[in-house]
Amino acid sequence: MKIVTLAPERARQLAAEFGLKPDEYERALAILGREPSLTELGIFSVMWSEHCSYKSSRIWLRELPTKAPWVIHGPGENAGVIDIGDGLAAVFKMESHNHPSFIEPYQGAATGVGGILRDVFTMGARPIANLNALRFGSPDAPRMRQVIDGVVRGIGGYGNCVGVPTVGGEVNFHPRYNGNPLVNAMTVGIAPRDRIFLSAAAGVGNPVVYVGSKTGRDGIHGATMASTEFSADSEEKRPTVQIGDPFAEKLLIEACLELMATDAIVAIQDMGAAGLTSSSVEMAGKGGVGIELDMERVPQREAGMTAYEMMLSESQERMLMVLRPGAEHIAERIFTKWELDFAVIGRLTDTGHIVIRHNGVAEADIPLAPLESEAPLYRRPTAETPKLPVLDPASVSDPLGLEAALMRLVACPDLCSRRWIWDQYDSMVGGQTAKRPGAADAAVVRVEESLERGGARALAMTTDCTPRYCLADPEEGGRQAVAEAWRNLSAVGALPLAVTDNMNFGNPEKPEIMGQFAAAVRGMASACTALDFPVVSGNVSLYNETEGRGILPTPAIGGVGVLEDVAQAIGLALPAGAELVLIGETRGWLGQSLWLREIAGREEGAPPPVDLAAERRNGDFVRAQILSGAIRACHDCADGGLLVTVAEMAMAGGTGATLLPGPAGIPGHAYWFGEDQARYVLAVTESAALLDAAQAAGVPAARLGRSGGEALVLPGGRSISVAELRQAHEATLPALMEG
Repeated sequence: MKIVTLAPERARQLAAEFGLKPDEYERALAILGREPSLTELGIFSVMWSEHCSYKSSRIWLRELPTKAPWVIHGPGENAGVIDIGDGLAAVFKMESHNHPSFIEPYQGAATGVGGILRDVFTMGARPIANLNALRFGSPDAPRMRQVIDGVVRGIGGYGNCVGVPTVGGEVNFHPRYNGNPLVNAMTVGIAPRDRIFLSAAAGVGNPVVYVGSKTGRDGIHGATMASTEFSADSEEKRPTVQIGDPFAEKLLIEACLELMATDAIVAIQDMGAAGLTSSSVEMAGKGGVGIELDMERVPQREAGMTAYEMMLSESQERMLMVLRPGAEHIAERIFTKWELDFAVIGRLTDTGHIVIRHNGVAEADIPLAPLESEAPLYRRPTAETPKLPVLDPASVSDPLGLEAALMRLVACPDLCSRRWIWDQYDSMVGGQTAKRPGAADAAVVRVEESLERGGARALAMTTDCTPRYCLADPEEGGRQAVAEAWRNLSAVGALPLAVTDNMNFGNPEKPEIMGQFAAAVRGMASACTALDFPVVSGNVSLYNETEGRGILPTPAIGGVGVLEDVAQAIGLALPAGAELVLIGETRGWLGQSLWLREIAGREEGAPPPVDLAAERRNGDFVRAQILSGAIRACHDCADGGLLVTVAEMAMAGGTGATLLPGPAGIPGHAYWFGEDQARYVLAVTESAALLDAAQAAGVPAARLGRSGGEALVLPGGRSISVAELRQAHEATLPALMEG
């Protein structure tokens, strides 16, 4: 078969434009044994892009623990799969849409949600919840209000329309995200444990089927764009951003799940990054077969599209399937009923090649095995982040006092109410959300399939990371991100089972950035191992830099846990007439704390250390007490420290509390605002039995005060009304967004 190849000089010029390094291009030439065609060059460039090949990160990701008795499928499939009991599996993953969301915030965020939904229902799971992890620059930075507004509307617009509740997430602000915000989207779904669909193609001669929406020219080279730094001309990359249609996605979900109830599907893959290229290459490559595609059969919404454009388009709401022979009519009937395109566009072969034809002309013929086995894999140079000195709390004076500092902290962008955001999301659609945003440390969603089988099972889910810790000490920051996700799940009474990750970092060609990545993975691996919390899926987003300045290292963690009885889940709202108990040891750690940044105007010191044995011991104790019915409310101590934790519980419950003095030997501001880890605040009816149980378990515990009244009464009799706190807490984001 004769391929029309590019002239050598033109091929090298395009290879550079497409992001292939000279040595990578030479490797492609060796695989082909000749000059490439335009379509072949496009395929190599996207499949060997950082976004698709993980060429800088794969070598480090191997250090993460990925197995456990409850793990059904770990990394390597479209999403991770874990056994949750009752014959059911939870399917989940987190992915980034960072670069598109800066260029075109609404569509960038919306299509990020659409893409992660497809990763989950591709596996045969019905999506039951969406979450997100967002990082924005300074609210007063140029365009930032537009970016925030567009991203939030995009997430809400897509998730609300497709009918999947957005139940949780997190938001941080820092100037390092001014030119490169982060939009990480997570979806959780439920499937029968014995009905999981995989992507490896099988069966020579089996038909290859395209379903969903038509292919257009949007998103061409989106994967390549996501594998480079931003520059001053970033907005000119708008054509690389995809356009989403949530109503088409809803139809696609229902059609795919209906077809999955038959025995028609051999393999299935969504068309995400790199579109038809990645889906066809990955399916055939995993199955060890060849694949032939006839591009004129691809449903198209624009005239005159070339094979190159169709192969690299990232148009949304599309899937690729391999069907068993003779099942085409079953699939076509279902997709026609749901008013979606259906087309047989190719077949599997025994050649081990991907062969592409368009109107009878050969456009590509590439051997698949070396496309994967000879893909670039780099062990890039690393430089360790220098360790910062431990900050002695006694050396940091208190410029404001407890009351004024608390008022400022609850109103600062990193701690203020996110109601302006979550009110734009439908968190209750589907009717199974048991703990909605703001009500608990983790979202809790009933598993309807469990209810139908006579159970009462629920899933808890959270996203977590503290990027300022990761900048100061990437290994400790990676460890803390996992530990905080584990704490948040434990704080609602759930047993943490597994995590997905989204590794957001700068340019990996800089040793200091690659050092951050490697250290963060080490920290995550140690925490996941100690907490029996394996990594089952994830995503890597590198080159998050604008004009040479990178983001904070942000290894976002999405955690999932299970509750056997949803009625046992608890929230953080403080009830009146309860005793408050602090679990965990407090040393007054101010290094890298929000108090230090917001009140003292300093960003310095080592971040708080994570004692994984203490995390495990304290979390297991708290969860057992929740499940025994002894605890009325629970909130983990995180950003802002102990006093912010109590204030958040008071604002959620609408009741005040009278607090006892802190221990001697720790400055008051360090005790109340230090960010020591492995701590929880519990509300109980009577504390004596709990304190006895904690002592027997070797868990540090102390009475903290008693709830009631309309104010927080601080040691010494000074007080702040809960209404005043709530007013400051709620006002910040609306005021920022109104400009």
